[in-house]
Parts: sequence; C-alpha cells; structure tokens
Amino acid sequence: MSSTPPFSGPELSHKRVTSKSNPGFLERLGDTAGGTALGIGLFFASFYVLFTNEGRALQTASSLEEGLSLVVSLNPYSGVDYQNNERLVHLSAKLWTSQPLHDPNYRVMVQAVHLKRQVEMYQWVESRDSRDYQENDTEWKSELISSRHFDKEIGHENPSAMAVESVTVTAPDARVGPFLLSKGLVEQINNFQTLRLRDFPPFGFDSFFTIYEDYFYHTPNPRRPEVGDVRVSFSYAGLSGEGSYPGPAETATVVALQSGEALKAFKTKSGDKLEILYLEELSAQEIFEKQHQLNAMKTWGLRAAGWALMFLGISLTTRILYTLVDWLPVVRELVSLGLNLFAFCVSCSLALLTIASGWLFYRPLVALGLVAVALIPLLIGHNRAPAKKNQ
Repeated sequence: MSSTPPFSGPELSHKRVTSKSNPGFLERLGDTAGGTALGIGLFFASFYVLFTNEGRALQTASSLEEGLSLVVSLNPYSGVDYQNNERLVHLSAKLWTSQPLHDPNYRVMVQAVHLKRQVEMYQWVESRDSRDYQENDTEWKSELISSRHFDKEIGHENPSAMAVESVTVTAPDARVGPFLLSKGLVEQINNFQTLRLRDFPPFGFDSFFTIYEDYFYHTPNPRRPEVGDVRVSFSYAGLSGEGSYPGPAETATVVALQSGEALKAFKTKSGDKLEILYLEELSAQEIFEKQHQLNAMKTWGLRAAGWALMFLGISLTTRILYTLVDWLPVVRELVSLGLNLFAFCVSCSLALLTIASGWLFYRPLVALGLVAVALIPLLIGHNRAPAKKNQ
C-alpha cells in the first residue's frame, strides 16, 4: 500500500471555507408544509409508543419474576451437569477461547472474544452553523463522506473509497466455564477497550506504517495529515486468556437455558426470551434486580420519547402559523412563545391520558386501585362538608 506524501509547507494547509444561504419566504413555507405532514405522522406515532410501552413493561416484569423463580445456580468449578438440561441456569465463571484473534496485516494478536479494527480517513466535511453559514473543514471520519453534494465541491474533493476496511472478528468458540455461548450471549460482550500500541509487545512493522498515539498511520507524518490519509486503531472485548497481554481472562455471569454443553435463550410463558450476560460476578438475585432496573429505565425512557414525539409533532403541525408572521419581529416572538406553550400543555395532557389508558388496558386491577386511592381525598372532603354545615 502506497502512502500519500505529506504537505511540504504551511502554505498547503487546509483552511475553513464558509458560505451563507438565505431561503425565501415561499421556500420556508414549502419546508413548513412538509414539516406539517411529518408532524402529523409523529403525533400519531407517539400514541403507539406510549400505549404499547405499558404492555411491554408489564410483560418484561412478569418474565423476570418467572425467571427468578425457576433459575438454578451452577457450581463454576464443576463440569456439565446434564440433570439441568433444558432448565434456566445461572453461572459465574471465566471467559475462555481456544485461539487468539489476530490481524495479519498489522500483526496484532489478542486473546479475546472480539477484536475490532477501526479505520478512519482524513476527509473534507461540510456543516451548517447557527447563523446558517456553510462550513468546510477537515476531520478524521470512519465513514466515507461524499463531496459531490457540497456547495463548494471544487477544492474539497474526497476519495471515493478507503484503502482498508473496518472489521470485527469474533471467536467461534467463546465459553463461560465449560459452556459454549450462543450468538446472542456473545453479542452482549461489548466492553471494547482500545489496544494500547505503546504497551504492545515489540514486533516488526512494514515501512509504510507509522505508530502514533495508538494508531497505525498510512503516512510518514501523522501530525500533518492530508486528505485521503488513513489511520487504523484496534480495540478488544472479552479478554479470555490467562497471563497473556493485555490482561487475564474476565469473569462473566450468565443466565440462560442449558442445552447440553451450550447456553442459549430461555423462552418464558409471557413470550420473552431470557438470555442475559454481565461481565462481572453477580448472584442470580443481583442479575434479576439489574434487569428490573433496566426495564424501569427503558419504560420511563420510552414514556419520555413518546411525549417528545407528541410535542415535536404538535410543534411541527402548528409551525406554519409562525412562518406566516415571521416577517414581523415582535409578533413572531409572541406567536412562537404561544405555540410552544400550547404544544407543551397539550402534549403533557395527551401523554398522561395515553399512559393511563394503557394502564387500564394492560393493568385494569392496578389502575382501578389507583383510581380508588385518588378518590379517597375527594370522598373525605365531601363527607366533611355536610358535617361543617350542620355545626
């Protein structure tokens, strides 16, 4: 692979280029009409997100309760016990793989479950700032940036391909203790850490590689890159070798179905799949507590996302009113404030009503109980009122 010669002097350094576009009234109105259509779609999508989220949360909680009542904890130092076949099991043990992963092009070798090669190219990028100015600057990017649609393409051309591709290699036989992990469990081993090349065992490189700050540079001058230059970094996840660089094997805790010498997804009565892995030593109780916490976080996250979709949908739908008066400075600020307050109030009310309807549909007994509790203060106040009148 040939390298691109570096810049010969400061006069060739890249400079930021800016330009400004000013859309007319009809163009803004046309964009607003498209936003209105999008807003209507987001508005109705928010109802689906909010309503179904309540059912998902209840189903997940029910599956976790079922799993905790059925799980069997295994001894990490014993072999495979086939009496637990087709049962939900819990196991904490060291990760293990039979062979190290390696990249022959860069002579990198690590005993781990995953080895990722990340490739970046120095390219022109175009962006728009808060004042609606177009900016062209150079950055390291892992994806190809097409310069064909730049406002100022001349002098800002990017290469059409990278000389090296990003890739992730996965061990075919990742295990926890004596058990082979399923694909779903292996995918949960994602604690990627950058491979520190300065601490890597010494070995010979090809002459066109330059190592600088944990990167392989395809240029002899990494401090002054040129558009088209490439740099490569490596990261790993799930260390699985004893005593080898960059560290010993990690401990993993798994809750899954034992199927012979393999661990795979367990299907609950509610229809969910339990296939859980944490890269730390945890008891079965701790595993399910963490999953309940994740379920609660996801539930509130989707509630917030549903409300945001509703707020954005209402805002986009009513945006056309702002566009019609945006040429009047004082009026447009008042209209903007009023529309934002309207969108906030309506979205809050409708979101709460949708969530409440979801509770009534998926959890009718709990919802009726909450309604009864909510009515208690009203009933007490109603009963005390006649008493005070009689006094």
